[in-house]
Amino acid sequence: MVYEFRLPRIVPQMSGATIECVHAKVGDALKMGSKLVDMSVDLTSAFAQECPPISFFRVVLRETAWLRKFDVEPGRFCQLDGAIAVFSTDQNEDINQSAARQIRTTVAGIAHHESMWTGGHR
Repeated sequence: MVYEFRLPRIVPQMSGATIECVHAKVGDALKMGSKLVDMSVDLTSAFAQECPPISFFRVVLRETAWLRKFDVEPGRFCQLDGAIAVFSTDQNEDINQSAARQIRTTVAGIAHHESMWTGGHR
């Protein structure tokens, strides 16, 4: 069976997200709980408050599948509902057919520190 992952609406104010880090590569057999991507959502103009809102998120799979195609490179902006990845339950399955549904994922807000994405300090 072929599944897809499209950028979901995580918070009401978002129009898209930037893919910051990809944790898997095409051809990987991913298990439930595997990290897929980390992304950031620009919410600077959406909130007028002293503490910034959570704007960094991690997507984790809730089912087993093969990652067959990845459509967005790290550092690229993806529009809401934009195609990010294609998965299949069989690594040799034809992925040019219509996806049966979205792959099951969990999206969690994560605390951000400047060195988190860059791997170092400025």
